[in-house]
Amino acid sequence: MKTLVVYCHPDPTSYVSAAREAALAGLRAGGHEFRITDLHADGFDPVLTADEHIQRPTGCVAPEVQRHADDLLWCESLVLIYPTWWAGQPAMLKGWIDRVWTNGVAYELVDGANVIRGGLRNIRRITVVTTHGSSKFINALEGEAGKRTVTRLLRAMCSRRCRTRWVALYTIDRSTLERRQAFLQRVTRRLTR
Repeated sequence: MKTLVVYCHPDPTSYVSAAREAALAGLRAGGHEFRITDLHADGFDPVLTADEHIQRPTGCVAPEVQRHADDLLWCESLVLIYPTWWAGQPAMLKGWIDRVWTNGVAYELVDGANVIRGGLRNIRRITVVTTHGSSKFINALEGEAGKRTVTRLLRAMCSRRCRTRWVALYTIDRSTLERRQAFLQRVTRRLTR
């Protein structure tokens, strides 16, 4: 399966970086073809400019994000790896969504229509690998906005049969070494399939 991995964490020595390596090990073991985007290492600019916003209805993509759009149109599977901060995606990843998942790439708005049509029918699976400081219960009470962004909004732009998988380590701040290692093994297993 052709897989695009989008990784977002500013610290290359973080636990989320270890999760990225576990994910890549799983993809290699499964024989998947993949491309990786490291938003921080690439210096991705998450700011949607006024010009880009004005160009959205035309389906034009800013030249500096064209490679990202091409990768989305290439892949059959998308893997997002990031820490959950303030119940959602980090600003850098949210900016990537704002700038890349646009008209002409992620969706199409036909003239006169009042409903958008998903443009990423090539994507059949979205997997999120993330960490949370709080418990699953607290996340559920907060409404899991980050999870809903992926499982409801991004998924709606993909194949009708797109499946999502949420691989999360909750209460990471209080987790044991054994629990963190077990999570990395789980990530590798999930992405091997």
